[in-house]
Amino acid sequence: MTGTQATAGHLLKLIRNGEAATRGELQQATGLSRSTVGHRLDQLFQAGWLRHSTGTSTGGRPSARLEFDTGHAVVLVADLETRHGRAAVVDLAGKTLAERTGDLVIADGPETVLDRLARWFGPLLAEAATDPARVCGVGLSVPGPVEWETAQIVQPPIMPGWDRFPVRETLRDALSEHLGTPTGLPVFLDNDANLMALAEQRASHPECEAFVLIKASTGIGAGVMVGKEIYRGIDGGAGDIGHIRLHDRADAVCMCGSYGCLAAVASGRAIAEQLTAAGVPTASGSDVRAHLAAGQPDAVRLAREAGQRVGEVLVTVVTLLNPGVLVLAGDLAGTPFLTGVRELIYQRAMPRTTAHLQVVTSALDDRAALMGAAAMVIEHLYSPERADARLAALEPTGRTH
Repeated sequence: MTGTQATAGHLLKLIRNGEAATRGELQQATGLSRSTVGHRLDQLFQAGWLRHSTGTSTGGRPSARLEFDTGHAVVLVADLETRHGRAAVVDLAGKTLAERTGDLVIADGPETVLDRLARWFGPLLAEAATDPARVCGVGLSVPGPVEWETAQIVQPPIMPGWDRFPVRETLRDALSEHLGTPTGLPVFLDNDANLMALAEQRASHPECEAFVLIKASTGIGAGVMVGKEIYRGIDGGAGDIGHIRLHDRADAVCMCGSYGCLAAVASGRAIAEQLTAAGVPTASGSDVRAHLAAGQPDAVRLAREAGQRVGEVLVTVVTLLNPGVLVLAGDLAGTPFLTGVRELIYQRAMPRTTAHLQVVTSALDDRAALMGAAAMVIEHLYSPERADARLAALEPTGRTH
């Protein structure tokens, strides 16, 4: 980006990415004049988004360096699962300032869940010693397909009552009522597997241009990163592999109403039902995880078999996308499940497809969706285009988050 195209938002991106840290480096990177760089930096300083730091000295006066001020605002984030939720206050570097986990049953419906979630954030902000006025945005991870442009959940099999519900507007209103946050507070939501993929790729595999994450919990879904960006498909349906039908299991009834879906055979819910039928009471994917941690033999066997069934589908996925990294995450993502997936992929996929493929388990574990939600908000709000729009909306002497 050079010349007049290098707006204040683009200068901010260069600074945030570590590509430029001084006025001179910004001039060199953009081709802008010293006065133009100075004017655009003034906009960023007035907004409270930049700060000065002192560089290293080589004998003369240390150079003044520019940094993104990650403490000037905070983000509220939440990860909704089927039976519990996790919420946190994070700064703009993604550092968690306060966090809680509690019962939050998705089947109770959006009004109940979102109001309860909004009430969680008051004590969290107090714990983080942060005023609600410093909240710049909200990120929400949900276990269902999300239409990104409208921020609506579309036909979610395990979220009764949430289809096309105005989640963004309802949560925004609840936060305004309980916390006093602005009525126009930006609220973003996405599918949990997408956000987990975003967080895992950023944290552990930043150079990987083709990255896939499989979440195997109550349901089964995939998050796909192409060119370091989430690939959502036309309307948010990309990665919904749990509803690919298996040719030999027409007897398995899925939560979506169809028969033979992968999720009806190999998800945490499916294993819980099989364990219960075998005399091992199991209510959910979380309970399956507990059985696996304890080494319960039936759970171990069923998790490995589930990994093999998921592996059957992933042979096609890795052949189509040729990813460098395949991450297994969620309640089932332990050694037995990983072993089953690897067996099928390396047995059935062409050697060329898997020659450079890493099949690993999650590095962030149950925090991945939360961290992905934070990254979603921060990367969007401080992208060049959105940053410039927010700066343009400022009063001449105002500040913004």
